[in-house]
Amino acid sequence: MKKIEAIIKPFKLDEVKEALQDVGLQGITVLEARGFGRQKGHTELYRGAEYVVDFLPKVKIELIVPDSLLPAAVEAIRTAAQTGRIGDGKIFVLPVEGAIRIRTGESGEDAI
Repeated sequence: MKKIEAIIKPFKLDEVKEALQDVGLQGITVLEARGFGRQKGHTELYRGAEYVVDFLPKVKIELIVPDSLLPAAVEAIRTAAQTGRIGDGKIFVLPVEGAIRIRTGESGEDAI
């Protein structure tokens, strides 16, 4: 099993969710996040005063997938979240040693 963490632009969330459902994945966790990478924020004008916005709004998606669905899930996220502009985000893949469903006690891939 693998854990996928993807940081994407907020307006791409629905497209990514639909792409993951098309692949056959059911559960995801979504967190609101703020951050910056190479774009290093931007300046905005508010009531005549210019100020720097360092941390831009992002969405972090987390999901656990069986090894067999990993390539399809990563590609679904990548294509759905891509705009071709700076700040599209990142996808991280991490190993998962185990999972346990609290309600039933199922473990391993049965738990996801």
